[in-house]
Amino acid sequence: MDDPRSLFDLTGQVACVTGASSGLGRRVAVVLAAAGAQVVGVARRAEALSDLKREIGERAETVVADVADRAVTGALVEQIGSKFGSPDIIIHAAGVNTREAADDVTAEGWDATLALNLSAPFFLSQAMVPAMKKRGWGRIVNFASLQTTRAFPGGIAYGATKAGIGQLTRAMAEAWSPHGITANAIGPGFFPTELTQAVFDDPERAARNAAQTCTQRNGRVEDIDGPILFLCSKASDYVTGQVLMVDGGFTAK
Repeated sequence: MDDPRSLFDLTGQVACVTGASSGLGRRVAVVLAAAGAQVVGVARRAEALSDLKREIGERAETVVADVADRAVTGALVEQIGSKFGSPDIIIHAAGVNTREAADDVTAEGWDATLALNLSAPFFLSQAMVPAMKKRGWGRIVNFASLQTTRAFPGGIAYGATKAGIGQLTRAMAEAWSPHGITANAIGPGFFPTELTQAVFDDPERAARNAAQTCTQRNGRVEDIDGPILFLCSKASDYVTGQVLMVDGGFTAK
Protein backbone atom coordinates (compact mmCIF):
# COMPACT_ATOMS: atom_id res chain seq x y z
CA MET A 1 0.00 0.00 0.00
CA ASP A 2 1.25 3.47 -0.85
CA ASP A 3 1.79 5.96 1.95
CA PRO A 4 -1.70 7.40 2.62
CA ARG A 5 -0.14 10.80 3.13
CA SER A 6 0.64 10.91 -0.58
CA LEU A 7 -3.08 11.18 -1.26
CA PHE A 8 -2.95 14.77 -0.04
CA ASP A 9 0.27 15.76 -1.80
CA LEU A 10 -0.30 18.52 -4.36
CA THR A 11 3.24 18.65 -5.70
CA GLY A 12 3.14 19.41 -9.42
CA GLN A 13 -0.41 20.78 -9.32
CA VAL A 14 -1.37 24.35 -10.20
CA ALA A 15 -4.20 25.92 -8.20
CA CYS A 16 -6.09 29.14 -8.81
CA VAL A 17 -7.84 30.74 -5.84
CA THR A 18 -10.23 33.63 -6.28
CA GLY A 19 -10.83 35.93 -3.35
CA ALA A 20 -7.29 35.17 -2.23
CA SER A 21 -6.61 38.59 -0.74
CA SER A 22 -8.33 37.91 2.59
CA GLY A 23 -10.35 35.56 4.77
CA LEU A 24 -10.84 31.93 3.84
CA GLY A 25 -9.61 32.50 0.28
CA ARG A 26 -6.26 33.66 1.58
CA ARG A 27 -6.08 30.73 3.99
CA VAL A 28 -6.86 28.29 1.17
CA ALA A 29 -4.05 29.72 -0.97
CA VAL A 30 -1.56 29.32 1.88
CA VAL A 31 -2.67 25.75 2.65
CA LEU A 32 -2.50 24.55 -0.96
CA ALA A 33 0.98 26.03 -1.37
CA ALA A 34 2.10 24.30 1.82
CA ALA A 35 0.83 21.02 0.34
CA GLY A 36 3.07 21.49 -2.69
CA ALA A 37 0.88 23.31 -5.21
CA GLN A 38 1.86 26.35 -7.19
CA VAL A 39 -0.84 28.89 -6.45
CA VAL A 40 -2.23 31.82 -8.42
CA GLY A 41 -4.21 34.15 -6.18
CA VAL A 42 -6.81 36.37 -7.84
CA ALA A 43 -8.48 39.38 -6.23
CA ARG A 44 -9.08 43.09 -6.74
CA ARG A 45 -6.74 44.39 -4.04
CA ALA A 46 -3.16 44.55 -5.25
CA GLU A 47 -1.55 45.35 -1.90
CA ALA A 48 -3.22 42.45 -0.12
CA LEU A 49 -2.17 40.10 -2.93
CA SER A 50 1.41 41.34 -2.61
CA ASP A 51 1.29 40.44 1.07
CA LEU A 52 0.05 36.96 0.16
CA LYS A 53 2.87 36.47 -2.32
CA ARG A 54 5.44 37.51 0.27
CA GLU A 55 3.98 35.06 2.76
CA ILE A 56 3.95 32.08 0.42
CA GLY A 57 7.10 32.85 -1.56
CA GLU A 58 8.08 31.39 -4.91
CA ARG A 59 5.12 29.02 -5.06
CA ALA A 60 2.74 31.95 -5.44
CA GLU A 61 1.87 34.39 -8.19
CA THR A 62 -1.00 36.86 -8.20
CA VAL A 63 -3.39 38.49 -10.65
CA VAL A 64 -5.29 41.66 -9.87
CA ALA A 65 -8.73 41.33 -11.45
CA ASP A 66 -12.46 41.48 -10.89
CA VAL A 67 -13.66 37.94 -11.59
CA ALA A 68 -17.24 39.20 -11.83
CA ASP A 69 -16.39 41.12 -15.00
CA ARG A 70 -17.46 38.56 -17.58
CA ALA A 71 -16.06 40.64 -20.44
CA VAL A 72 -12.50 39.84 -19.35
CA THR A 73 -12.95 36.16 -18.45
CA GLY A 74 -11.02 34.87 -21.47
CA ALA A 75 -8.14 37.28 -20.99
CA LEU A 76 -8.11 36.57 -17.26
CA VAL A 77 -7.82 32.82 -17.79
CA GLU A 78 -4.91 33.40 -20.18
CA GLN A 79 -3.22 35.64 -17.62
CA ILE A 80 -3.69 33.06 -14.87
CA GLY A 81 -2.31 30.32 -17.11
CA SER A 82 0.74 32.39 -17.98
CA LYS A 83 2.03 32.09 -14.40
CA PHE A 84 2.55 28.34 -13.89
CA GLY A 85 0.47 26.84 -16.67
CA SER A 86 -3.24 26.14 -16.88
CA PRO A 87 -4.68 25.34 -13.42
CA ASP A 88 -5.51 21.81 -12.36
CA ILE A 89 -7.50 23.18 -9.42
CA ILE A 90 -9.84 26.16 -9.20
CA ILE A 91 -11.28 27.38 -5.89
CA HIS A 92 -14.01 30.00 -6.02
CA ALA A 93 -13.71 31.82 -2.70
CA ALA A 94 -14.57 35.34 -3.89
CA GLY A 95 -17.93 36.53 -2.66
CA VAL A 96 -20.05 39.45 -1.51
CA ASN A 97 -22.99 39.85 0.85
CA THR A 98 -24.84 43.17 0.64
CA ARG A 99 -26.95 42.30 3.72
CA GLU A 100 -29.97 44.12 2.32
CA ALA A 101 -33.38 43.32 3.74
CA ALA A 102 -35.82 41.90 1.19
CA ASP A 103 -37.75 45.16 0.99
CA ASP A 104 -34.56 47.14 0.43
CA VAL A 105 -32.81 45.02 -2.19
CA THR A 106 -31.72 47.11 -5.15
CA ALA A 107 -31.27 45.94 -8.72
CA GLU A 108 -27.62 46.97 -8.52
CA GLY A 109 -27.01 44.99 -5.32
CA TRP A 110 -28.85 41.96 -6.66
CA ASP A 111 -26.95 41.94 -9.96
CA ALA A 112 -23.57 42.44 -8.29
CA THR A 113 -24.23 39.59 -5.87
CA LEU A 114 -25.25 37.16 -8.61
CA ALA A 115 -22.37 38.20 -10.85
CA LEU A 116 -19.69 37.51 -8.25
CA ASN A 117 -21.18 34.68 -6.20
CA LEU A 118 -22.81 32.58 -8.91
CA SER A 119 -21.96 33.63 -12.45
CA ALA A 120 -18.20 34.01 -11.94
CA PRO A 121 -17.68 30.47 -10.58
CA PHE A 122 -19.45 29.02 -13.61
CA PHE A 123 -17.91 31.05 -16.40
CA LEU A 124 -14.40 30.94 -14.95
CA SER A 125 -14.65 27.17 -14.53
CA GLN A 126 -16.11 26.75 -18.00
CA ALA A 127 -13.09 28.56 -19.45
CA MET A 128 -10.63 26.38 -17.52
CA VAL A 129 -12.29 23.02 -18.07
CA PRO A 130 -10.94 22.35 -21.61
CA ALA A 131 -7.36 22.15 -20.32
CA MET A 132 -8.47 19.91 -17.44
CA LYS A 133 -10.23 17.62 -19.93
CA LYS A 134 -7.03 17.22 -21.91
CA ARG A 135 -5.23 16.11 -18.76
CA GLY A 136 -8.12 13.93 -17.61
CA TRP A 137 -7.97 15.41 -14.12
CA GLY A 138 -9.23 18.52 -12.39
CA ARG A 139 -10.72 19.90 -9.22
CA ILE A 140 -13.39 22.57 -8.91
CA VAL A 141 -14.28 23.74 -5.41
CA ASN A 142 -17.09 26.24 -4.98
CA PHE A 143 -17.93 28.08 -1.78
CA ALA A 144 -21.42 27.36 -0.50
CA SER A 145 -22.78 28.67 2.80
CA LEU A 146 -25.13 28.04 5.69
CA GLN A 147 -27.51 29.99 3.46
CA THR A 148 -27.35 27.28 0.81
CA THR A 149 -30.15 25.66 2.83
CA ARG A 150 -31.06 28.20 5.54
CA ALA A 151 -32.71 31.63 5.31
CA PHE A 152 -31.09 34.43 7.32
CA PRO A 153 -32.28 38.03 7.80
CA GLY A 154 -30.87 40.39 5.20
CA GLY A 155 -29.65 37.51 3.08
CA ILE A 156 -32.16 37.12 0.27
CA ALA A 157 -29.75 37.94 -2.58
CA TYR A 158 -26.78 36.20 -0.97
CA GLY A 159 -28.87 33.17 -0.03
CA ALA A 160 -30.26 32.88 -3.55
CA THR A 161 -26.72 32.71 -4.94
CA LYS A 162 -25.55 30.19 -2.36
CA ALA A 163 -28.54 27.95 -2.96
CA GLY A 164 -27.62 28.24 -6.62
CA ILE A 165 -24.06 27.17 -5.81
CA GLY A 166 -25.41 23.91 -4.42
CA GLN A 167 -27.13 23.06 -7.69
CA LEU A 168 -24.32 24.50 -9.79
CA THR A 169 -21.92 22.13 -8.05
CA ARG A 170 -24.11 19.12 -8.79
CA ALA A 171 -24.59 20.19 -12.42
CA MET A 172 -20.84 20.73 -12.87
CA ALA A 173 -20.24 17.23 -11.56
CA GLU A 174 -22.79 15.77 -13.97
CA ALA A 175 -21.24 17.57 -16.92
CA TRP A 176 -17.53 17.28 -16.23
CA SER A 177 -16.81 14.38 -13.88
CA PRO A 178 -16.84 11.86 -16.76
CA HIS A 179 -13.66 13.66 -17.85
CA GLY A 180 -11.92 13.20 -14.49
CA ILE A 181 -12.92 16.61 -13.14
CA THR A 182 -14.62 16.59 -9.75
CA ALA A 183 -16.81 19.46 -8.60
CA ASN A 184 -17.62 19.95 -4.95
CA ALA A 185 -18.40 22.78 -2.58
CA ILE A 186 -17.42 23.76 0.93
CA GLY A 187 -20.10 25.33 3.12
CA PRO A 188 -18.43 27.29 5.91
CA GLY A 189 -20.24 28.09 9.10
CA PHE A 190 -19.45 31.31 10.95
CA PHE A 191 -15.78 32.11 10.48
CA PRO A 192 -14.15 35.46 11.37
CA THR A 193 -13.65 37.05 7.95
CA GLU A 194 -14.36 40.39 6.33
CA LEU A 195 -17.63 39.01 5.00
CA THR A 196 -18.83 38.15 8.52
CA GLN A 197 -17.32 41.12 10.35
CA ALA A 198 -20.77 42.49 11.16
CA VAL A 199 -21.58 39.21 12.93
CA PHE A 200 -18.39 39.08 14.99
CA ASP A 201 -18.59 42.79 15.84
CA ASP A 202 -21.63 41.84 17.92
CA PRO A 203 -20.33 39.52 20.70
CA GLU A 204 -23.82 38.46 21.75
CA ARG A 205 -24.76 37.52 18.21
CA ALA A 206 -21.49 35.62 17.74
CA ALA A 207 -22.13 33.75 21.00
CA ARG A 208 -25.65 32.82 19.88
CA ASN A 209 -24.28 31.44 16.63
CA ALA A 210 -21.67 29.40 18.50
CA ALA A 211 -24.35 28.00 20.78
CA GLN A 212 -26.27 26.70 17.74
CA THR A 213 -23.40 24.46 16.66
CA CYS A 214 -22.74 20.95 17.93
CA THR A 215 -19.19 21.95 18.86
CA GLN A 216 -20.32 25.04 20.78
CA ARG A 217 -17.91 27.36 19.00
CA ASN A 218 -17.57 29.36 15.81
CA GLY A 219 -15.06 28.44 13.13
CA ARG A 220 -11.36 29.25 13.11
CA VAL A 221 -9.58 29.78 9.81
CA GLU A 222 -7.49 26.65 10.34
CA ASP A 223 -10.67 24.56 10.39
CA ILE A 224 -10.83 24.93 6.61
CA ASP A 225 -7.40 23.35 6.04
CA GLY A 226 -8.31 19.65 6.06
CA PRO A 227 -11.55 19.90 4.09
CA ILE A 228 -10.05 22.02 1.31
CA LEU A 229 -6.99 19.80 1.04
CA PHE A 230 -9.23 16.72 0.82
CA LEU A 231 -11.39 18.15 -1.96
CA CYS A 232 -8.38 19.39 -3.96
CA SER A 233 -6.33 16.20 -3.80
CA LYS A 234 -6.36 12.58 -4.95
CA ALA A 235 -7.98 11.69 -1.64
CA SER A 236 -11.35 12.77 -3.04
CA ASP A 237 -11.14 11.02 -6.43
CA TYR A 238 -14.54 9.37 -5.94
CA VAL A 239 -16.27 12.37 -4.35
CA THR A 240 -18.12 14.75 -6.65
CA GLY A 241 -21.28 16.85 -6.70
CA GLN A 242 -21.23 17.24 -2.92
CA VAL A 243 -21.54 20.16 -0.51
CA LEU A 244 -19.32 19.55 2.51
CA MET A 245 -20.56 21.65 5.41
CA VAL A 246 -17.69 22.87 7.58
CA ASP A 247 -19.89 24.43 10.23
CA GLY A 248 -19.29 22.67 13.54
CA GLY A 249 -22.63 20.93 13.12
CA PHE A 250 -24.69 24.12 12.79
CA THR A 251 -26.84 22.57 10.05
CA ALA A 252 -27.10 19.27 11.93
CA LYS A 253 -29.30 20.80 14.64
